[in-house]
Amino acid sequence: MGFINVVYAAEPTANLSAQLASQVLANSKVQAADKFDDFLAQLVSSKTLSQQESVLVAIKKYRANKTLQDTELHQMQRLLGLYSRAKYGQAAMNTLAQLVAIPTFNVEGLEQHDNPQFHKMADAIANIAQDFNLAFRNIDNRVYEVSVKGSSDEVVGIHAHADVVPVTPSLWGLEDGTKLDPFKLTLIGDRMYGRGTEDDKNGIVVSLYAMKVIQEENIPLLRNFNLLIDTTEETTSEAIPYYFARNPTPNYNLALDGGYPVVIAEKGFAGITATFPSRSGQAKQSALAEIVSISGGLAINQIPAASVVTITTTDATALVSQLNLLGEKFVVANGGDFSIHAAATSQGVELTVKGVSAHSSEPESGVNPVSRMFVFIHSVQQQKALFKLNHITDAADYVVANWGLDYLGKTLGIDFSHDFMGPLTSSLTQIKLDDDSLQVGVNLRVPVGRDVVKLQQEIMDKLAKWNKSSGVNVAYDIYMSEPMYRNPKGAWVNALLDVASENLSMPREFGSSSGGTSVHNLPNGVQFGLAMPDQKYSGHNANEFKRVDQFLLDLQIITEMIARIGQIPSLE
Repeated sequence: MGFINVVYAAEPTANLSAQLASQVLANSKVQAADKFDDFLAQLVSSKTLSQQESVLVAIKKYRANKTLQDTELHQMQRLLGLYSRAKYGQAAMNTLAQLVAIPTFNVEGLEQHDNPQFHKMADAIANIAQDFNLAFRNIDNRVYEVSVKGSSDEVVGIHAHADVVPVTPSLWGLEDGTKLDPFKLTLIGDRMYGRGTEDDKNGIVVSLYAMKVIQEENIPLLRNFNLLIDTTEETTSEAIPYYFARNPTPNYNLALDGGYPVVIAEKGFAGITATFPSRSGQAKQSALAEIVSISGGLAINQIPAASVVTITTTDATALVSQLNLLGEKFVVANGGDFSIHAAATSQGVELTVKGVSAHSSEPESGVNPVSRMFVFIHSVQQQKALFKLNHITDAADYVVANWGLDYLGKTLGIDFSHDFMGPLTSSLTQIKLDDDSLQVGVNLRVPVGRDVVKLQQEIMDKLAKWNKSSGVNVAYDIYMSEPMYRNPKGAWVNALLDVASENLSMPREFGSSSGGTSVHNLPNGVQFGLAMPDQKYSGHNANEFKRVDQFLLDLQIITEMIARIGQIPSLE
């Protein structure tokens, strides 16, 4: 039994409201159904749809294997999504916990494909695929491919990724004192905490279970679906190009690594790394203290929750008092939404700036402690000259002159905005410090509207001018990708828009994203969830979480999406 025969008309809808879907899911008998046909039979007998004559007609025709009209087909696809959620919701949460427990973050000096944790992830995905009767291929430990076959050569690629950003375990804790293990899924209230719950192991899990339902219910598809699980999305982004150098590129691509309902534009990604050679501290006036270490984001696309510096001094008590007094004034003068605290330690003084962590593509949703630390250091020097001059104070001068606390590029004079995609944004995030140098990384997100090559040269010219005027010895490395902007025409993107907007009760409008995904440079590539645009994105943050209801809704939506996209006669 399946959705085989259908007559299509223009712009059909599923005609099943979110309220009605909730009523369906509340039926305990429906939740216990073993097969989709049982689910439908119990749904009819429960009288839940007693006022929905068109849906009852569609169910009757489907169970009798009769030809369905287009709206009837979409109603059945919606019910299939609800069935998937009701039957496999808890199992999917358990599988998410299994994948979160594998710490698949980048290890310095070790290629992802050589990392034993990614081998463990590959084995876990392979075992799940085998259990679900789905085809699995491991492409040289770069990409894990799980597929369900259709009746043509056409392929839809579903993109998710297995790698996650690094964690600072000490920052994983709730305000009530509860400590969290980043690599253990912890359910508290309606939140599932753990690294990867939102970015992006949830996308892997809901896709696997959606494909399982399609396979075990023998739902006929007119095209193939390949789930492509990337291992380098958060680092080099080399895995997907590696895959496509050896395998055909899908005709259509969608990433479950962005926002609902359908995102057709992604800003370009740029990274600017300034490298300051280490130099011994030189006293300015009577300065006796020296900043010897500084911490920031572990990845360029991650705004951390805190930045910490270590300061050596001959009088820790006096320095702590001065820094806390200056810090209090600095916080008040700059918004009051962060904190600065100095404390004496056995090494001298530890100065901590606490902000609000965020994904670097959304700097407005966080409070950047790294930029505030540098600007505070510069402010202290201007007022009191407390620190010896070294590579860290050089970096503070660089930050104040070129980036400041602004996240729109105004300090450097590169700010601009696009009507649909929004403004250019900048996030000073990554800090790397060793015996030889200090590296400071800035992440830009660039909309349509400027020539990327010319913008890159403009930035280099402005930084070179500062180098000359300041006399600071600093080297720059910059890279910048083109923004993505898709034409929102085509049956497939409009079908995606219908599925998401109807299930989520959202306006039927295409969206734009500041974050980039693996579909950025692929044909017919768009984002399809799994984040809600009106909620702060918790991926890359300490205490990353996914709401249970949203996770279950994702499972429902992705199941319906595969059925819908898989059965449209033409996606053009």
